[in-house]
Amino acid sequence: MRVYLVQHGEAKREEEDPARPLTEEGRREVEDVARFLAELGVRVDRILHSGKLRAAQTADILGGHHKPAKGVEKVDGLEPLADPEIWARRLDEADEELMLVGHLPHLARLVGLLTVGKSDVEVMRFRYGAVACLE
Repeated sequence: MRVYLVQHGEAKREEEDPARPLTEEGRREVEDVARFLAELGVRVDRILHSGKLRAAQTADILGGHHKPAKGVEKVDGLEPLADPEIWARRLDEADEELMLVGHLPHLARLVGLLTVGKSDVEVMRFRYGAVACLE
């Protein structure tokens, strides 16, 4: 089982738009990442995202390129301050290829927990649109 952890694309500042949609640059970057992953042959069964608009937009762009068989959907536990244990447990039971689109600090904490067993250890630094693949 593989899981792809994706940080949402660049979003507008809250002062500019409280909903924080992706900026035009953010959309372009996510499109580039989606095309690159498709060229690499990345396939996923489902793309899951937090309820925040910027994550949903990122997931929709990725879904447009990857056409996951089980679709793109909003789930709980991917919010910026969510407990990484939630998804560590869910992934332990998963039997499909997943792409999770979320936020910092949650994604960084989840990578730490899944790789070295500690959510407070920085294993990698995410950027807007960054993808980490874990097996």
